[in-house]
Amino acid sequence: MPKFALYVPLKPKPGKEAELEEFLKQGAQMAAQETGTVTWYALNEGEGRYAIFDTFEDEAGREAHLNGPIAKALMARAGELLDGEVQIYKLAVLATKGN
Repeated sequence: MPKFALYVPLKPKPGKEAELEEFLKQGAQMAAQETGTVTWYALNEGEGRYAIFDTFEDEAGREAHLNGPIAKALMARAGELLDGEVQIYKLAVLATKGN
């Protein structure tokens, strides 16, 4: 069971919604290559808000993700795509429903 998670709310600059959505779809492909990332979700929260939510079995996997290509790409494009600073919330997973 994953015990660690990240939640990253994202607010695109006006007119950048489609570009952010495309960036997030590419992020899913990149996350598939990360062995320490258990799940990775790009979310449309409605009302012009988006988010990334991902889970990890251990802190090492979470830290590898935070220092990996998706995070680097997000930080490189944040000024172009996002309205405001990137905020990353480190969460603990209390329970999950298994498959």
